[in-house]
Amino acid sequence: MAGETAPEREPHPDESVGPLERGFAVLRALAAAPGGRLRPSELTKGTGLARSTVDRVAATLAELGYVRAEGDGRDLALAPAAAQPGNAYLRGCGLPQLLAPMAEELSARLEESVSIAVPDRDSVRFILQIQRRRALSVSFRAGDALPAERCAPGAIFARAWDEAGFAAWRARLDQDPDYVDYPALPTHRPEKESVASFRQRIARAAKAGYAEDDQLIEKGLIALAVPVHDAAGDVACALSVVSHTSRQTVASLRATMLPALLEAAKAMSERLAEAAVPQDAAFDEAYAGAAADPTAAAKEQLGPEYLQSLARGLSVLAAFGEAGPRGLTLSEAAAATGLPRATARRSLLTSVRQGYVAADGSRFRILPRVLELGYARLGRLTLGQLAQPHLEQVVRTVHESASMAVLDGDDVRYVARAAAGRIMSVDIMIGTRFPAFATSMGRVLLTGLSPAEREMFLATARISPLTRHTVTDRSELLSVLEGVAADGYALVDQELEEGLRSMAVPVRDPSGAAIAAVNVSMHAARTSAAEARATVLPVLQAAAQAISADLALLSKPTAAD
Repeated sequence: MAGETAPEREPHPDESVGPLERGFAVLRALAAAPGGRLRPSELTKGTGLARSTVDRVAATLAELGYVRAEGDGRDLALAPAAAQPGNAYLRGCGLPQLLAPMAEELSARLEESVSIAVPDRDSVRFILQIQRRRALSVSFRAGDALPAERCAPGAIFARAWDEAGFAAWRARLDQDPDYVDYPALPTHRPEKESVASFRQRIARAAKAGYAEDDQLIEKGLIALAVPVHDAAGDVACALSVVSHTSRQTVASLRATMLPALLEAAKAMSERLAEAAVPQDAAFDEAYAGAAADPTAAAKEQLGPEYLQSLARGLSVLAAFGEAGPRGLTLSEAAAATGLPRATARRSLLTSVRQGYVAADGSRFRILPRVLELGYARLGRLTLGQLAQPHLEQVVRTVHESASMAVLDGDDVRYVARAAAGRIMSVDIMIGTRFPAFATSMGRVLLTGLSPAEREMFLATARISPLTRHTVTDRSELLSVLEGVAADGYALVDQELEEGLRSMAVPVRDPSGAAIAAVNVSMHAARTSAAEARATVLPVLQAAAQAISADLALLSKPTAAD
């Protein structure tokens, strides 16, 4: 934009936003912790911050939805909103949206896992994983980082390092010889690689046009990686195919899969070139009607315990999600967030200093390192783990047990459960299966099938009475399912077991498909059907909506986004 001044100089510490730096430290510590949760005393020790500071940072992050209390209420855990900075990078860079369809096609063609990674200083960070279901397969997630010397893409990216880059790499090897800073790395430790040998691998990759990983990550794991170039001809990312020594050797992988890998990388490079449309120079006009600073109301309500500068800094990072690969100017960042230019500038410079944003002339670009602030850790959560805190909240509210299940053939299979502490309760464990036709969660999920699939289910499923109340007439069941679809919930009254009444609602993915259901199980003598509709249904619907919102935060960007 005209009138912007170049901000590329290193920000002075006095210009840094202290609460934002401390917020980053807390998020990093939680992301690195087992299970993504720590007690405040552990955060104090791990970050070096005072306990009072940790408490204020945690309170602000909790207000933003980045952390929440779990367990006995004394643990702090990452919450799905902490994925927002990572989401901003993934949406802003545009690579997953543009390249995912081609990566999926390649994975299906080769019948092996395929990944896309980007450089992150002296590390490699994965931004897309297409996994094949095998007994021995890759378990990395988008956001995970590996040291450059321990994977195939590293030799491709390191070609761009200058001597300062190699010096930083050597310093990291000396400071972290056991790879403590790489929690995704398996425990297998090869011999420490010398600078000379790594340079040789870099040179071979540059000459050959591809790089190999012969069990650098883990014993038995092998891979090939090739570069994907942007419109300017620079390496934008690396495309890898991964296999196992039980199926392939590096030589056979090269012979059978390298041509397809190179062909796919060429197509991806062409796709990036086609998509390289100059950003609208009037970007800031899109925010001319932006709302005022959204943190102001929270600050007024919560007072001094709310660290407004931390909230503002995180909102600046989130704004990059709509900016595109070219990033934002200072004016655009201020307009996008409703912040004064001076406030946006300090937040940006602090993020530059922390390694989460790059200053390039008059523009700022978000960097893949923000994925370490929670995205990578949260991406490892299963559907059941994601739902668990919400189910526990349902139990605290209605004092009845709550569960989540998915459709598995003709049955529902429980994937999460929160039990109420009652003398008389329903005893169900994760993994339990029940016939879908006679359960509230099953009926909700059956309504998500296409009409043809639903008719096929009713025609082929084994339908027999479980109690004297069980609906077994197939025509009547079809009518019941149509009613569930119209109502948006299912109420099953003693059809699965005498005395058991349950109510369920769907959990939807970002496309709107019902991928799971959550329910509350009640004893019929305690809660009537009318009472369940009046008191339980709203709580259950709120929980399902919250789980669906969390799923949206953790879903990988797609071409349809």
